[in-house]
Amino acid sequence: MTAGDSDHEFGFELRFCAWAERAWDAHADSDDFVVARQLGTRGRRWDTVIVESTPEALRERAALGADTLDPDLQFLAEHAPAEWAWYRDALPDPGYPWRYVRQAIHRGAARGVVEKRRNGNRIQIRRVGPYPDWVERLVAVEHKPDLDASAARDLADQLERDVALGLADEVWLATEATGARVEPALLEEMPVEVGILVFDPVAGDVEVVWYPRSLDPDAPGERVRGGESESVDADRKAELRARIAERAYGRGWRHYVDNVRPDCRHFHLRRADTGYVPACGAKGCEQSESECGSSCPEFEPEPPTWRQQGWPVEGGPGKTIQRVLAARRRRERPGLGE
Repeated sequence: MTAGDSDHEFGFELRFCAWAERAWDAHADSDDFVVARQLGTRGRRWDTVIVESTPEALRERAALGADTLDPDLQFLAEHAPAEWAWYRDALPDPGYPWRYVRQAIHRGAARGVVEKRRNGNRIQIRRVGPYPDWVERLVAVEHKPDLDASAARDLADQLERDVALGLADEVWLATEATGARVEPALLEEMPVEVGILVFDPVAGDVEVVWYPRSLDPDAPGERVRGGESESVDADRKAELRARIAERAYGRGWRHYVDNVRPDCRHFHLRRADTGYVPACGAKGCEQSESECGSSCPEFEPEPPTWRQQGWPVEGGPGKTIQRVLAARRRRERPGLGE
């Protein structure tokens, strides 16, 4: 990563996620974890989310598939019976019309989340496996590579809201190593509950300069919007945490490849000490998701001949990159990559 690239927050995010996937166990309370990026709620999105779990719980979760379970599918996975039963007898009242449950059953059966069969004119369901309580802790990380006094003031208010809501078990701020120490004045701007770590995206080294305080996600929290606050009860927080965790499981942090154009002849992956990052041969930089698309003036489709010289029939180098990154995500999920 060049000096210009070091200011690139997208590249910082990818390198941090690669480091966390490899080394977060030194900071975790659990044996295993899932790393994802750009997740949160409607009003708040974190740069990195780490869901701590155990290998056993993740293997149970893997039995239900590699993709995210949306709330409807999670409802089925949690309540489907161990033996065949009519779905309306087996499931609790969902609080919305049963026709939507039937639609979810068909989708869930197609994905292997539940089994279904017909007994006369009734649809019966049976679970594939129990839905595990796989989330041990949820850790949120906000990135600010170029942390200065102005940025610290802006972030402080945002992080105070994270602490007040208490949706995550821990909240961290990650900034970039510059060779200079973090000014005490910058630390003083941050809520004392927020941990601060300094990350070197080139070497992949981390220094913790302030440890976070554990928050209580089982207690009611306070959401602040537009100068007004509202209470969020523990059940609602548990629901939001489950949704974030499921999206983290299905997306991971390499999903950027779905938002860029790996089928461009200039697109390639660059090997860095902390992992592979996307790079553009035409621009000579590590491009962000917003820069890498069909509207890019440098975009050129892969030549057809690239797809006929030993590459699989279903695509050329771009498709291969997508398959490689998907395989790496599966490899980090116990029960999927085994």
